[in-house]
Amino acid sequence: METLLNDFSPGLFIVSTVFVLILISLLVKFAWKPILNSLEERESGIEDALAAAENARKEMQNLTADNERLAKEARAERDAMMKEAREIRDKMIAEAKEEAKEVTSNLIATAQETIAQEKQAALAEIKKNVAELSIGIAESVIKRELSSKKEQLKLIEESLKDVTLN
Repeated sequence: METLLNDFSPGLFIVSTVFVLILISLLVKFAWKPILNSLEERESGIEDALAAAENARKEMQNLTADNERLAKEARAERDAMMKEAREIRDKMIAEAKEEAKEVTSNLIATAQETIAQEKQAALAEIKKNVAELSIGIAESVIKRELSSKKEQLKLIEESLKDVTLN
């Protein structure tokens, strides 16, 4: 330590101190301020990024809530549409059944009327044939001028055997 005190030069110390002070002032002026400015910019950038991330998170929560709400509304609307479609289907089926019943009833009524008319026509035809047969039998009886009832009955039975009803 003694050698250090012996080699000590106050002029060199002052010059070295001045150089160090100049160097520090240059560093403060040209290096320290830009470094602090860049650190402040970086800090504000990080804060902005954190704020943006927080806003994005909140926006994502809002979007998720909106999506859930829209999904619920869509499900409710779909259910309402399905219910309405089922009601329309049931109504259409009921109307078709009712219309089918009406058509069937009309067809049955028409068929019954046709059957009744054909029955009446057949009865009229049978009456006509019976009348013609009766007239034919009467003509045969009169032509022969049969004297006995036995011969008349025999002739009627023969005529009836010859005549076939359709």
